[in-house]
Amino acid sequence: MTSETEMTVMIENRLHHVRDATFREDLHQARTGTGPAVLAALRNTSIGYHRTNGEANIARVTRRANRRPHDLITAVTSTYPTTQ
Repeated sequence: MTSETEMTVMIENRLHHVRDATFREDLHQARTGTGPAVLAALRNTSIGYHRTNGEANIARVTRRANRRPHDLITAVTSTYPTTQ
């Protein structure tokens, strides 16, 4: 079994990898004020939303959402959200 600290590190590494590989977070230029925190919160929300809907490949669903923004807006704003 893994300790709570080890689990926290594993989760943080998994999240950081997705944020850096998919959203290229380390290359972003937002460095001052609340910009970095706001962008990180938006990225985390996006990742969490897709994982909650059972998506394992965040990069793939992000590309799909970029191509079909109306589907994503409908899913987020509808009373009973569904994903494809």
